[in-house]
Amino acid sequence: MTEGAGFVAGDLPDELTAAEAGMWQAFRNGSVYDLSCGDAVVDDPHGGHPWGPERAVRARIVAWLLLDGPPALAGRVSSLKLTGVRITGTLDLSGGTVRPYVELRGCRFDEEVLLPEARFTTLRMVDCAVPRLEAARVHTEGDLHLPRCRFQNGARLTDARIGTDLMLNEAVAYRDRSGRSISADGMTVGQDLQAEMLQSHGELRLRGAKVGVSLSLRGANLDNPYSRYALNAPQLTVERTLYLTPAGVGSPLLSGTTPARGTRIQRFACRGGIRLDDGRFGDAVDFERARFTLTDDQELSLRRVHASELRFLGDGPQRGKVVLSGARIVSLVDRAASWPGPGNLHMGGFVYENLVPRGPFPLTGRLDWVAAATAEYAPEPYERLAAVLRAAGEDEDAREVLLAKQRRRRETLPPAGKVWGFVQDWTVAYGYRPGRAAVWMAVLWAAGTLAFAHADHPPVNHDSHPYWSPALFTLDLLLPVIDLGQVGQWQLRGGWQWLAAVMILLGWILATTVAAGATRLLRRS
Repeated sequence: MTEGAGFVAGDLPDELTAAEAGMWQAFRNGSVYDLSCGDAVVDDPHGGHPWGPERAVRARIVAWLLLDGPPALAGRVSSLKLTGVRITGTLDLSGGTVRPYVELRGCRFDEEVLLPEARFTTLRMVDCAVPRLEAARVHTEGDLHLPRCRFQNGARLTDARIGTDLMLNEAVAYRDRSGRSISADGMTVGQDLQAEMLQSHGELRLRGAKVGVSLSLRGANLDNPYSRYALNAPQLTVERTLYLTPAGVGSPLLSGTTPARGTRIQRFACRGGIRLDDGRFGDAVDFERARFTLTDDQELSLRRVHASELRFLGDGPQRGKVVLSGARIVSLVDRAASWPGPGNLHMGGFVYENLVPRGPFPLTGRLDWVAAATAEYAPEPYERLAAVLRAAGEDEDAREVLLAKQRRRRETLPPAGKVWGFVQDWTVAYGYRPGRAAVWMAVLWAAGTLAFAHADHPPVNHDSHPYWSPALFTLDLLLPVIDLGQVGQWQLRGGWQWLAAVMILLGWILATTVAAGATRLLRRS
């Protein structure tokens, strides 16, 4: 900067105020420059108590130190560590390379902070009041920490490159003119992104972002009633787990862990839609105890998501939709009460390999779950559920699911098809309960035997005919393929002819339904 021209190491520029001179010396010494007064109410950077000139430094002097500051004192490392300082003017470090360590705590900025395309080793801004943070394409070799900061007009981290961790714990971000609280499309985080108990008032955007380890939104409160999404993160990649779960309140040691029993917790809550379409999650997407408040046109969208595990264990949304179309999950961990009602669940092309229910989730509930996802009949959800149950050794349950599929399909058929469907259902349950065939055969055989025992049955050939056996005669009528040599040997008249015809017809119906069921079972095998 031009102010540094001719500057001699150890001298103080003449234009510095007393507060700036102290900051200058602390920078060379690598020590903390603390202008707080010790009164928590006065020192609150987000409060309304005014900070006078004795606590103010100009943004351009801060930029001077960071971009072209004086050398450190002998045996020291220069760094900017400010506490309780008011920074006036716009802090503009756009495109600059900042080598000193930067840590600002409890500071108040009068105007926005501009960091686009700037490069840092590590930048920590803790509990600071910032009108707006503009940091598109910012690059840090280490951490970017912004915990408990408040951004009155949002923050922009589009295409940022964070070397290790990004921390937004307990930060508060309000919407900007475009309705976004934090814009971080295309951002890359080398390790963890922690945004636990974040308060987002607007759209949190993470389109195409990549996180090297885990993304934690434990206890976060996302509130965006103004537009469709509170969390808009399609094509998000998280190498391990996305946490939308509770956070322990009151202890920093609870960060990143499951709160112990008895700990006061804050649940993840979202008022507005969530979009995670085409996301890739190495371990899991965890919705443990999450709360969703959706309007009729908002949705929790997980289209084409890939994850090893989906823990769908939140409160079932009363309105809005849950969409899992095209998602591929290895293990689905869920509760019956977590899913929405009929018409609000879509699972076309949803593939899962294991079911791990938490709490009671009987087969009738699973069938209701599938029915809720298919406002119009679709065979795929039933077949997927049956395949998963069969792979788990639950063959009887798998048959019940496939039977439910046929009954649901029957509702879509024309009248003749419905009649034939009812016949198959009543007789052999579409082949999924083959024992019924034997019962029907035994009943018809016994009834026919009793009836034909009283029938007049003159032989066709008086010279040569077998011994009359009502049981064999009835069995010959009922078996349409096998000829037992009885039907053609005896003459029946009147009503007995009609009874024989009915027996033949029932035999064909029974044989056809058994064959249809057997074919269906072989196809499933």
